[in-house]
Amino acid sequence: MALKQKTVWVCTSCGAESVKWMGRCPSCGEWNTMVEEKVITGKSPSGRMNAVPGSSHRPMPLSEVDTTQDSRISLNNAEVDRILGGGIVEGSLVLIGGEPGIGKSTLSLQIPLHCKGLKTLYVTGEESVRQVKLRSVRLGGDDSGCIIYSETLMENILEEAKKAAPDLMIVDSVQTVWTQTLEASPGSVSQIRECAALLLRFAKETGIPVILIGHITKEGSIAGPKVLEHIVDVVLQFEGDNRGTYRLLRSIKNRFGSTSELAVFEMTGRGLREVSNPSEMLIPMHEKGLSGVAVSAMIDGTRPFLIEVQALVSSAAYGTPQRSATGFDVRRLNMLLAVLEKRAGFRLGVKDVFLNMAGGLRVNDPACDLAVICAVLSSNFDFAIPSDVCFAGEVGLSGEIRPVSQTGRRIIEAQRLGFRKIYISSFGSPDEVPDGIEVVRTPDVTALCRSLFAKQ
Repeated sequence: MALKQKTVWVCTSCGAESVKWMGRCPSCGEWNTMVEEKVITGKSPSGRMNAVPGSSHRPMPLSEVDTTQDSRISLNNAEVDRILGGGIVEGSLVLIGGEPGIGKSTLSLQIPLHCKGLKTLYVTGEESVRQVKLRSVRLGGDDSGCIIYSETLMENILEEAKKAAPDLMIVDSVQTVWTQTLEASPGSVSQIRECAALLLRFAKETGIPVILIGHITKEGSIAGPKVLEHIVDVVLQFEGDNRGTYRLLRSIKNRFGSTSELAVFEMTGRGLREVSNPSEMLIPMHEKGLSGVAVSAMIDGTRPFLIEVQALVSSAAYGTPQRSATGFDVRRLNMLLAVLEKRAGFRLGVKDVFLNMAGGLRVNDPACDLAVICAVLSSNFDFAIPSDVCFAGEVGLSGEIRPVSQTGRRIIEAQRLGFRKIYISSFGSPDEVPDGIEVVRTPDVTALCRSLFAKQ
């Protein structure tokens, strides 16, 4: 069949194809995501996956599959190993995404430098070999087992990978590599999809795990079609303010482990440092007696830790009150302020309210509601909350304090860090209460205010 070239319009969000341009993708409903690409028809490109990777093996009963050998490789990084479920699985394809400058390339290079005995092929498509060497000198570690290869053509990368036979391959980044089987430019939807499929086939057939570095769009999602996230086995995403020091590595998808794990790192001059106990870095680091500060016992994923909530309430200087929140949903802040005004009688509608989560973290746990309310009232009354008191509870629209999940683990974490009192909901009871900490059960916001701000 003769080769033909045709033009199609591909959605950058979901990868759907159309013969003509449309303002709105009919598949995912996104606007202005259709881009023009040229494709070759008439034959099946040699790089395209016509069969399931590793399908050369004979069919066999599931009961005969041997799983006795260790199928995971430790990366000598406790935080990364834990978020992967105990190490990277042989033959898996891992995608790490994040904003520019967040630490993706730093983490990917630290892995081979600090994992002695792990032969790693580091493929760089954005930097020269000399630039990678300069960065490795800054990070330190043993670089004897790391092989650097500066290339963007996928056929050459796979050929060198088969010759080197590494224990791990890292590609930085997937948006820079391309294959000759397509005429589209590198970074296009079809090139990203095809290159990811080739790397998946290579990983499954050879058993060599592959780590891909990916960029994200201005909306915060990983660049490329959504089918890219379906192809890979694990999707990890860096979060945090790149102007701050803390970084969160969150598991979005994991076929071999939990998606509720969270890893915390601190960016230093020597690279990313593991934060094994983030509570000690996020709790108050200032003098005692300051108003507008409350500590919340929260859980992100499966890890409990305590975070400082800071609030500032002042008279509206320009007539219209301002509502600003950093690291917290401003709409939920408005809801909590409305509850305080309607159910507890506090007139905050004419005052500016500013809220900040210490450490530059983004908080989604509803258990922070209680600490937010207490921090706002503390700043409004200019009354300091004792430094050995923390909070864990969700606030409802009727002013009731609702119980949150895993209250017992929150109490244990608070007691371990030296807190003497914790406020929780009076509904439900924790699994276990350790000695040395007082648990105050409160039914609603009004009772909380009477108990906490009685001296006022």
